[in-house]
Amino acid sequence: MEAAPHYLDDMKVQFRKLKELAEGAIRQLSDEELFASNGDESNSVAIVMRHMAGNLRSRFTDFLTTDGEKPDRKRDTEFEMPEGTSRETVMAGWDLGFARLNQALDELTPADLLRDVHIRGERMSVMQALNRALPHLAYHTGQIVAFAKQHRGAQWRTLSIPRGQSDQFTGPRRF
Repeated sequence: MEAAPHYLDDMKVQFRKLKELAEGAIRQLSDEELFASNGDESNSVAIVMRHMAGNLRSRFTDFLTTDGEKPDRKRDTEFEMPEGTSRETVMAGWDLGFARLNQALDELTPADLLRDVHIRGERMSVMQALNRALPHLAYHTGQIVAFAKQHRGAQWRTLSIPRGQSDQFTGPRRF
C-alpha cells in the first residue's frame, strides 16, 4: 500500500476538523465576544482568525510555484483590528484562507509530496510544509476554543464529549 495518497487524504481531514472545531466555538460567540480581548497582550478570537486567514492565504496561494510568504502579506496588521471590521468581513477572510488551503490540497498529487516549496526563503518539501501548517493551525484553533469557552462560561456548549460522560460514549469521535 502506498502511503502518500492516504497522507494527502488525512491532511484534508485534519485541516477540515480544525476548521469545524474553531467554527463550532465561533458560532457560540456574540459579536461583542468575538472582538473582545482579555488585555493589551491578549488577542481576540477575531484577531486570531485574521492571523490564521492571512497565514493560509499567503502560504497556499500558488503553493507549488511561489514563496509561501507573499509580498503583499502584512503579518503585523493581522493583529490589528481595522475600524469597521465586522463578523462578516472576518468570516470572509477566514473562508478565503481555507479555500486557498483546500484548493492547494485538492491539486496536490502523491508525487508532489517530495517537491520543494519555499516559505520565507526556506526550502522544504511539500510534506514538511503541510506538517508545519497543521500544528500552527491546531495551536490557534486551541486558542479560539479556549477564548470562546472563557467568554461563554456556563453557557458554553461542549464541542466534544461532555465532562463526566466519557464512559457513555461509544460512537466515532467528532474531533
